[in-house]
Amino acid sequence: MTIDTVPVALGERSYEVRIGRGLIAGAGTHLAPLLTRPRVAILTDETVAAIHLPPFVSALEGAGIAASSLALPAGEATKSWQHLGRAVEWLIGEKVERGDLVVALGGGVIGDLAGFAAAILRRGVRFAQVPTTLLAQVDSSVGGKTGINSPQGKNLIGAFHQPSLVLADIDALATLPGRDFRAGYGEVAKYGLLGDAAFFAWLEANGPALRDDPAALQHAVARCVAMKAGIVARDETEQGERALLNLGHTFGHALESATGYSDRLLHGEGVAIGCTLAFQLSARMGLCPQEDPSRVAAHFAAMGLPSRPCDIPGDLPDAEALIALMGQDKKVVDGKLRMILARGIGQAFVTDRVDRAELRAVLGG
Repeated sequence: MTIDTVPVALGERSYEVRIGRGLIAGAGTHLAPLLTRPRVAILTDETVAAIHLPPFVSALEGAGIAASSLALPAGEATKSWQHLGRAVEWLIGEKVERGDLVVALGGGVIGDLAGFAAAILRRGVRFAQVPTTLLAQVDSSVGGKTGINSPQGKNLIGAFHQPSLVLADIDALATLPGRDFRAGYGEVAKYGLLGDAAFFAWLEANGPALRDDPAALQHAVARCVAMKAGIVARDETEQGERALLNLGHTFGHALESATGYSDRLLHGEGVAIGCTLAFQLSARMGLCPQEDPSRVAAHFAAMGLPSRPCDIPGDLPDAEALIALMGQDKKVVDGKLRMILARGIGQAFVTDRVDRAELRAVLGG
């Protein structure tokens, strides 16, 4: 299979996202042109390190590139001050210079944390993303959003810091546990729902078999990346259009916070529930066709994803408490909650005119 190359056009900070098979095995060839000296510092997590770090390091060494690595604990809780500090101090100890390259090898947690560490180390060093999860390949590795969580909300501490290259190896997705693959699919479907009805229809037809069809999987990843790259190029720091990429996230982040960023709810599962709730709220407010929410929920069900808060194991706070958590969202402006709603599948838009009673109703209160 050929490699799909998607440019992210940001002037002097432009870079490429390369999507295909065997990119980890060929990483030395791809990364060598970025290096001022033949060495990299790799940040990863313990789960990824056990599977992907040896072949990745071997590929670098085969190209004459020395590599050192730090493996942090896996999981959302790693996006914390504690582990950020550990990563930065390790990079300083490794004598990483401003001209060097930090590599994020892993999923969205490692990508976010490593990117933020690179952004603040020596006031900014370059980094490359080598995403190993579906969620990271289609979403978090592209666009330069980096950061960590606060006890008061997700991703409230961070910086925009664009990578120098993204290598999305489709083969890495074969190693994902089923639940992690499905959770990443929540972000895939989001792209169709926010701006490409034809892509969503393609996913309805091809989604259930996607994992077993590398060519279709590469097509899906490339389509998502192309959509995100276009939006980021037009609105890098989320002053307008880029907010559309947060479809489902205001709900999802509140639910993640309510569940303590635990394995009760993975991020992509929260996005799936959040997308369904956004369409339910849109329908209740008369913005989109009444049949759209059930179509969205049915597709997530076909993919083995949750679509309702009650699908989350254990107790949840009541609707008012969830709305309070939503109020910590980064999209709040002048105290008003901005949400991504829809006029139909593929037709998302940003609004701060949300009917609170209807919002409470869709949250079950």
